[in-house]
Amino acid sequence: MRAVAANPELAFVTGIDTDKVILIAFAIGSALAGIAGILISFDTDMTPTMGMNALMMGVVAVIIGGVGSIPGAALGAFLLAFAQNFGVWKISSQWQDAIAFIVLLLFLLLRPQGFFGKKIRKAEV
Repeated sequence: MRAVAANPELAFVTGIDTDKVILIAFAIGSALAGIAGILISFDTDMTPTMGMNALMMGVVAVIIGGVGSIPGAALGAFLLAFAQNFGVWKISSQWQDAIAFIVLLLFLLLRPQGFFGKKIRKAEV
């Protein structure tokens, strides 16, 4: 899977069936998403938008941690959960999502690359 993700043409030339690898990757991802949906439905009612809150918080955590950095995403999720739960301790729980987006806005203004993201240099002509 890593070879196909890095360079599909080179993987095909070396004898890897790229179409089969892509199909297996999609099957694994779909199975994991289905299991996650089933587990979430045990906790809440089943609606067409039942995973949107978890998806949005995951995207916010990845942006805070730095896109492309798994430790950064984990640290971003920890910081986001801490900020949300600390906010619920001080103010009402209906502000939990607003707290998440305020933290996201602060990170986008102050450190747009995230915790472990690399600073992007501007191209000069």
